[in-house]
Amino acid sequence: MTTPFPADGPSGPPPGCPAHGLAAEGLRRLYGPEAEADPAALYEKLRAEHGEVAPVLLHGDLPAWLILGHTANLTAMRTPSRFSRDSRRWTAFQQGLVTADSPLMPVIAWQPLCVFADGEEHRRLRAAVTDSLNRFDRRGIRRYVTRFADQLIQEFGPTGRAELVAQFAECLPMLVMTQVVGMPDEYGPRLVDAARDLMKGTETAIASNDYVVATLRRTIERKRVTPGPDLVSWLMQHSAGLTDDEVLEHLRVVLLAANETTVNLIADTLKLVLTDRRFRADLSGGHMTLPDALDQVLWDSAPMSLVAGRWATGDTELGGQQIKEGDMLLLGLAAGNVDPAVRPDLSKPLHGNRSHLAFGGGPHECPGQDIGRAIADTGIDILLTRLPDLQLAIDKDELTWTSAWLSRHLVELPVQFSPRTVERTAPTGPGDLLTPSTPPPPPLHVRQTETPAAPPAVVPRQRRGWWQALTGRFRR
Repeated sequence: MTTPFPADGPSGPPPGCPAHGLAAEGLRRLYGPEAEADPAALYEKLRAEHGEVAPVLLHGDLPAWLILGHTANLTAMRTPSRFSRDSRRWTAFQQGLVTADSPLMPVIAWQPLCVFADGEEHRRLRAAVTDSLNRFDRRGIRRYVTRFADQLIQEFGPTGRAELVAQFAECLPMLVMTQVVGMPDEYGPRLVDAARDLMKGTETAIASNDYVVATLRRTIERKRVTPGPDLVSWLMQHSAGLTDDEVLEHLRVVLLAANETTVNLIADTLKLVLTDRRFRADLSGGHMTLPDALDQVLWDSAPMSLVAGRWATGDTELGGQQIKEGDMLLLGLAAGNVDPAVRPDLSKPLHGNRSHLAFGGGPHECPGQDIGRAIADTGIDILLTRLPDLQLAIDKDELTWTSAWLSRHLVELPVQFSPRTVERTAPTGPGDLLTPSTPPPPPLHVRQTETPAAPPAVVPRQRRGWWQALTGRFRR
């Protein structure tokens, strides 16, 4: 094992905390100024020093292994017998070294969800989610995307100016997902506000989470009486026999995870279109399709930089490192996507190549990736078609990002264009989401239009990890 990189300052593990046989004060942290300023540069320093797998420190100076290699990431994803998703295996948990208020807890605190399960329990929960998602017709989803994209463009189109992160990318996925889940149209705008509040970690984030949970509970109760062609109804009807709590928690994860990752995919793709003339020329000239463009962005700017985590089921070896039973491993999706072993020339385009790590792999591969791609693909296509002279309104060097250990977010994307009015797209109905093989739903003879109380007004503040919206700390 090689000598570790020096840390950014004084550090050290809590008493009794293992550190892979290395002095914890010699490990680099995945939090703090260096990691947040340029996470990609940090990954390359770690790769140069340690190779495919590097020892790092998490919040509280707790040790973990960061997987940097493409092949090593796939190995961890595809072999649950060696690398489990059950966080209760973590040595730091078993030794009582993780405090209740640790910022790691929302990410790694075990819950009865398929993302924390292995074996038969994982297959039961996962089957309910994947079978239900696979019943949706992608063409129907695209019709919803077109409808909501046009509505958003209607609002800023006549002004000739827009900020595409807040006014487009952060709105479109949630508006579409409310239809997938089976909510009335009027829920959409308020859920957009609540989701943005959660992702940015404002003072009202807990209240916003309460609003999301209350909305989902109300939807579950309504669908118990009047089921429809939607994710809530299909999860409740699935032969896996999910409890109401299991339905709610999986809905919350699907709703918020699909939103955040698709927001980042849309924003990063639009940024590339607006700042790279060759990329835009290839796209507009037909040399590259929009799905090809999305693949390039998924290689270069994975919507999630890291996934935490996997836990070693026994002593093992990975990427030349000796992993101990109970050690935590972090899937380095962004780092694996630029691994020199698979991408010796980063300037070479990867159109149509979907062997990136952006959606994970193995039994826990993202089950909603097709829906996310459909939302991003169609939404961007509609925007560029409606506003063909779209241009960045600032110098590209003025663009900024916020970074955390799990992901990196474009803050703003201001644009200008010729003012224009967009016609309203014809409304779509619930049957548009059905696949041809899906039996028609029972008639929705009762139209539910009431909505829960709106979430509080958003108070701007620095973004906080989006997993806090999904797991444990923002609880009802």
